[in-house]
Amino acid sequence: MGTHVEGHAGEQAIEAMLGFGTDVMFTLNGGHIWPLYEAARNQGMRVVDVRHEQTATFAAEAYAKLTRRPGFAALTAGPGITNGVSAITSAYFNGSPLVVLGGRAPEGRWGSGSLQEMDHVPVVQSITKSASTVKDASQAGELVHAAARLSLTPHRGPTFLDFPLDVFGPAVGNVPDVDECVGKGRAPDADEVAVLAAMIANAERPAFIVGSDVYWDGAWEQLRAAVEHLRVPCFFNGLGRGTLPASHELAFLRTRGLLKQRADLVVVLGTPLDFRLGFGRFGNAQVAHVVDSDAQRAKHVSVPTAAGDTSLILQAFADYTGKRRNREDWIAELRTAERAAIAADAPLLAATDSPIRPSRIYGELGKRLASDAVVICDGGDFASYAGKFVEVQQPGCWLDTGPYGCLGNGLGYATAARVVRPSSQVVLLLGDGAAGFSLMDADTLVRHGLPVVMVVGNNGMWGLEKHPMQAIYGWDMACDLQPACRYDEVVRALGGAGELVTAAAQIGPAMDRAFASGVPYLVNIVTDPVDEYPRSSNLG
Repeated sequence: MGTHVEGHAGEQAIEAMLGFGTDVMFTLNGGHIWPLYEAARNQGMRVVDVRHEQTATFAAEAYAKLTRRPGFAALTAGPGITNGVSAITSAYFNGSPLVVLGGRAPEGRWGSGSLQEMDHVPVVQSITKSASTVKDASQAGELVHAAARLSLTPHRGPTFLDFPLDVFGPAVGNVPDVDECVGKGRAPDADEVAVLAAMIANAERPAFIVGSDVYWDGAWEQLRAAVEHLRVPCFFNGLGRGTLPASHELAFLRTRGLLKQRADLVVVLGTPLDFRLGFGRFGNAQVAHVVDSDAQRAKHVSVPTAAGDTSLILQAFADYTGKRRNREDWIAELRTAERAAIAADAPLLAATDSPIRPSRIYGELGKRLASDAVVICDGGDFASYAGKFVEVQQPGCWLDTGPYGCLGNGLGYATAARVVRPSSQVVLLLGDGAAGFSLMDADTLVRHGLPVVMVVGNNGMWGLEKHPMQAIYGWDMACDLQPACRYDEVVRALGGAGELVTAAAQIGPAMDRAFASGVPYLVNIVTDPVDEYPRSSNLG
């Protein structure tokens, strides 16, 4: 079964993407991919063009994060594709379903020195689940369908196909139907699940760390059922934030440090045991792992692991009928510590210091965020403060850079967020260093009528590097940016709006004007260059 498509390979490609519910293409114009534009125009797919291919690819990844459907970037040949490589790599590390379709110099003239003639496949092979070239136009629909399906198959990730210019000639092909099982992981091993369930039930002080794959598997209802049934406190990272509302009695934000000191079992759900999680070590606590596929089993540590569809594993936890230890004292201990941390943070969130402390920005932002606001992070220390202070109430409302740590995602993520969530607040939190990667794409927001509130924490430096260099060497190099640089004027020049903030009392009113403006609006806040985020993670 499937759809018979006439026209050219581009028509088949767009038909295939639409079959997965992907209704937006993110791109930057290049002649090698014009047939994809023609097909998008013919079939009613929205096209959002940007100012840099990195932005297009980040936007496509954010579309995937927001919809749990394949994101779609169309990149022209040669530099168009290499400009997208960092964003493809981020999607690979984030496990985001992304389909990148590229142009390519004509196959019939290959080796003659055509414009932008380059073999892209070896370049992207190590950062994609699959990468190949479409050689037969009649197979284009089937190949794009297979690429999109693979991108959704746990463990999810990007796929790549390029199209030689001479493959876009007249062709007829078939586009398969999307089956009901697409995107679902395999059933877990019952014995592996039973071992973990018993460990959780018998632990005195267990905790869950909930990661992105719980979100990708759409398992937030099963998560809630499991933690309420077994009475397990939860901490979060990545897209795991919001899978249990921050207001839930078993959701904790500020007390993760207690896990190394007090927990006897830490179960990591749907995220790697990487540098963000101490490489899988939490003091004396036993560690267990739930992963969405066998490929995600940790190789550097040996811990009890269950692999498979996260929703099925969590539902099994929720259905556990054996004896369980009472851990209300443990929950109360964490809640008491959480309240104490909130109380300790209150002066920081209300700080009137001059220069401005970054924490005050989050004190003002927290008063104004709706429960369905999409919060986007692009930066180092300034974005880290967001992770510390922003409370996420719904799934799919927190978009951070991810473990690859590639800056420049901000404007692409914001573009996709406004396209996908036209009625929600969209807030982009930028370090001043990160702003340099993609701020020109404020033009994209203006041209496409996409109002976004951008907040720049402007401390005039690469703070994530400057402070550690000073601590290690006693000096720093290549860390300084322009003090109080007028990023707001850049956005105004591009057709948006913005303002400079230099006093704490100005922050709240400036944010109010930004949210009410209905245009891309940048609040440029000059912050204290001495303020350093208290970082403890081991990066290597």
